[in-house]
Amino acid sequence: MNLSQIKPPAGQKQKKQRVGQGMGTGRGKFSGRGAKGAKSISGYSRMRGFEGGQMPLHRRLPKRGFTNVFREEWAIINLAKLQELEGDTFSPEILMASGVIKKIEKGLKVLAHGEIKKAIKVTAHAISAAAAEKIKAAGGTVELLTKASPAEPAA
Repeated sequence: MNLSQIKPPAGQKQKKQRVGQGMGTGRGKFSGRGAKGAKSISGYSRMRGFEGGQMPLHRRLPKRGFTNVFREEWAIINLAKLQELEGDTFSPEILMASGVIKKIEKGLKVLAHGEIKKAIKVTAHAISAAAAEKIKAAGGTVELLTKASPAEPAA
């Protein structure tokens, strides 16, 4: 056997249907598109969401509010969560490694929901005044981080 004798399996290669080539092709006068209408014409493309003339769903639904493109997402943690975690030192890296927070976008912010009874050291990008007060009252310390902008290299 050589390469000139190899043939594809039966039924794999089919003759391409030549559309719009007249009555002898088996596709008839209108090439299977029907007689009239937008879909019978070359270059027709249906609008996304077209529902046959019915008012499309995206136009039937009410539009309310807006999306703020300047919204800043913070990774938030409350004092109640820090109280139940092991250890006494908490930073964004430690909390990410332990799986408490998933991702830090704008930065880590500590809020005052809950009570703290142990002395902890918290390092975060932002902290509420009430949270800082509760941490200091329990004998802990608070350190604020500054997030380097993309233009500046990190120190």
